[in-house]
Amino acid sequence: MARGWESKDVASRQEEALNEERKPEETPQEMEKRSQLHSLELDRKRLETELGKAKHPRHRELVNAALKHVLAEIDLLHR
Repeated sequence: MARGWESKDVASRQEEALNEERKPEETPQEMEKRSQLHSLELDRKRLETELGKAKHPRHRELVNAALKHVLAEIDLLHR
């Protein structure tokens, strides 16, 4: 009897997984926007790390300006 319950549990979990996978497909524009956001988030993290390591004032200024630009681009894509 335990086997019957176990197989029903597996079947229900598989069905739940299929239902979760059935999300509406993204349009090419949505895929491009998601890709751009991902790239900008990676740039943001890299620049924040670089800003933390920058010692020279001019370098910090340049990295800070680049970070502000990336944050502005992220903000535009979220609108």
